[in-house]
Amino acid sequence: MDTMALLLSRIQFAFTVSFHIIYPSFTIGLAAWLTVLEALYLATGRLTYRWVFEFWLKIFGIAFGLGVVSGIVMGFQFGTNWSELSRMSGPIQGPLLAYETFTAFFLEASFFGILLFGRPRVPPWFYLLPTGIVAFGTTLSACWIMVNNSWMQVPVGYVIENGAYVPNDWVKILFGRVVWVRFPHMLLASYLTGAFCVAATGAWYLLRREFQAEAHIMLRMGLFLAAVLVPVQLFFGHLAGDYVHDHQPAKFAAIEGRWHDEQPAGEVLIGIPDPASETNLYEIKVPVLGSLIGSMSFDSKEVGLTSFPREARPPVLIPFFAFRIMVGCGLVMLALAWIGSYLDVKGRIEQNRLLLWLTFLSFPLPFIATLTGWFTAEVGRQPWVVYGVLRTADAMTPFLSGRVAATSLVVFCALYAFIFAFGTFYIHRLLRAGPGGHLILPATRAVPNRPMSVLVEPAKAAAHYAPAGE
Repeated sequence: MDTMALLLSRIQFAFTVSFHIIYPSFTIGLAAWLTVLEALYLATGRLTYRWVFEFWLKIFGIAFGLGVVSGIVMGFQFGTNWSELSRMSGPIQGPLLAYETFTAFFLEASFFGILLFGRPRVPPWFYLLPTGIVAFGTTLSACWIMVNNSWMQVPVGYVIENGAYVPNDWVKILFGRVVWVRFPHMLLASYLTGAFCVAATGAWYLLRREFQAEAHIMLRMGLFLAAVLVPVQLFFGHLAGDYVHDHQPAKFAAIEGRWHDEQPAGEVLIGIPDPASETNLYEIKVPVLGSLIGSMSFDSKEVGLTSFPREARPPVLIPFFAFRIMVGCGLVMLALAWIGSYLDVKGRIEQNRLLLWLTFLSFPLPFIATLTGWFTAEVGRQPWVVYGVLRTADAMTPFLSGRVAATSLVVFCALYAFIFAFGTFYIHRLLRAGPGGHLILPATRAVPNRPMSVLVEPAKAAAHYAPAGE
């Protein structure tokens, strides 16, 4: 085995996955929010909801396309760099990925065209249907991916036949407890990503004193949604920690920075893990709290990394710090959402420029939290690609050379950099333009029972239709 090829293949997969996940984590939440906006527009007839919808639909379309393009590469890598993984786990992973294509992707592709171009051609009530179906399709796609990844984290419902993992209980694979802890955790992360991106955009417009009616809707809905969902996300995060504690004790010990068995166990808040000395430098530790978090007990024995052979231990630094960054981002988002929602209820948020600036600058936080959460899950799983069953080194394509792996890595980095630059530039142009401009609104469909000209000037219409303060 070429160790350099193994390292470069791991870096390549980590790079492409990390790049790709930015877009689904954004579009899943945004698709659900667009459905809510369209429903509010139909229910109230307020044009402001329509303009916000049309504005974010353009951004959604670009991000969705970039997510599809960046995700295509993932399937190729299973054949080029990880053929042994494909051969051995194909009877399980193959159908799961196919189900995603035949259900989620077909739904999205079938109705996405109606979402983009069909509004003038269908009744308003019908237009809500493809909006909701696209949102459901993105959620279904995330579900299949999480089922697949959860099986790799905690393999169940299979037997080994002819050197391959063959499913013998699809119910366990699809409906295991681990799946229905990790899938909501990822789904909530996507909703929070959309919420904070929307709220940050609204805060930016308010700081610039532009599009104030639309900006206030973005800010209010984004912060209110986050204020409700962050506590729920913290709860599911705790449940995810429980499955790691029970099924992946080495990963749990790495996340905790616990080197030796402890009873009761303390909780390392921060420190610098030192694998050479098997200690933490400059650690700040809370006694007993580790047992309470790990086992809901004040005196439980918690396992340390030294209980596992060195070759069975995950790298410590990445899961240790990534987990703390993820939790830190979550707590900051919780504070911003609660404080911002309180100020909005009191009618003081637009005058608090510090809070607006903090909200605007918070838009990277959900992306960082999502990425560090995945780093914790995937790096902490090492040295296993299918935990406890198949080692990463044994899953690589035989005879893959370091030169070939390096070439593909460079090509992928260059292509993804171009994609990211193009997407970022175009989305930035849309954000700068804002939700203004002229919209074609047929009177009989756009705003039922409200007469208006076919060509509507948004600023004038907003002043006429929107309630005071919006």
